[in-house]
Amino acid sequence: MMSLWVIRILFLCLCTTGGYAVSQVRPEFVGVPLSGVLGMVIGFGFGWLMIAVDEMLKGFSLRAFSATTFGLLLGTVVALLIDHSGLFENADEKVRWLIRLGLFLSFTYIGIVLAMRSNKEDFSLIIPYVRFSPQNRPDNPLLLDTSVIIDGRIADLVEANFLEGLIVVPRFVLKELMQVADSNDPIKRARGRRGLDILNRIQHNTRNEVKIHDGDFPEEQGVDSKLVRLARNLGAKLFTNDYNLAKLAELQSINCVNMHELAKSLRVILLPGEVVNLRIAREGRDKGQGVGYLPDGTMVVVNHAHAMVGQQADVEVQSTLQTGAGVIVFADLRAPHVPRSESAPLHS
Repeated sequence: MMSLWVIRILFLCLCTTGGYAVSQVRPEFVGVPLSGVLGMVIGFGFGWLMIAVDEMLKGFSLRAFSATTFGLLLGTVVALLIDHSGLFENADEKVRWLIRLGLFLSFTYIGIVLAMRSNKEDFSLIIPYVRFSPQNRPDNPLLLDTSVIIDGRIADLVEANFLEGLIVVPRFVLKELMQVADSNDPIKRARGRRGLDILNRIQHNTRNEVKIHDGDFPEEQGVDSKLVRLARNLGAKLFTNDYNLAKLAELQSINCVNMHELAKSLRVILLPGEVVNLRIAREGRDKGQGVGYLPDGTMVVVNHAHAMVGQQADVEVQSTLQTGAGVIVFADLRAPHVPRSESAPLHS
């Protein structure tokens, strides 16, 4: 961003110098009091006008610009063909000028709109045997925030080929990740380093291209506001674990995926009577209970499993309870089946 402003300042200086040079050679300026100052002001104003246009076109991609140029060229050709068709030869010269202006404005507008709405395959109809598809990668960008990178599940989705598109990591998110990794708090430092490892893992995948985006918005105060604005400019889908950021994006009509909500939707639904094998991790709150966890993190409270802490056990689901934090499964320890040949002998 800083290098862009350096280029803009140099451009303003060139425009100002150019305005002064023009004022010294043009007949209409020569002899006018303060002609040099007037020329510098005009040059400076022209430079600021170009910078303002640059700001307005910030979200305008190179593909959109090329499509607009092609549509403008196509509309101009059609307007010229109609103008030279002989339909308006008997018209007055002033009326002919208005007709030409109307033809040019109408057909260039239609050409630009059609080109913007067209996809890559449509150009093969206009230019035979030419297809602009050297790569078959999708164009939809996937924008990652700091929390989803540290979480790590996004890397599993990428490696499992569930996500298609260009993965975008903003420079300000990478900077925030580095600050967390350099924190004095050992827990934060470990989380930051885990995030860097996950990002390195994502970059080494062969299915999705990863791009570090240099765009920044100094006028925005927080990282969340910058992410929402960048997602809007890029037309990107935002991935996050932050509930507040997800709601902010939803309020501004930004396509957003909350990884916690996604994981909740993919949890296994257990019905009463099902048998699950899990490790009893710790004692429960009540006497005799043990607690285990399913692979998706769902907590299972097992009755009469106090003696099985640290061991694998088969449990039978009795009921489930939906809470604000998720689902809690209640189960009973299932007694192992003992074959008849191994059972105690019968006494007469």
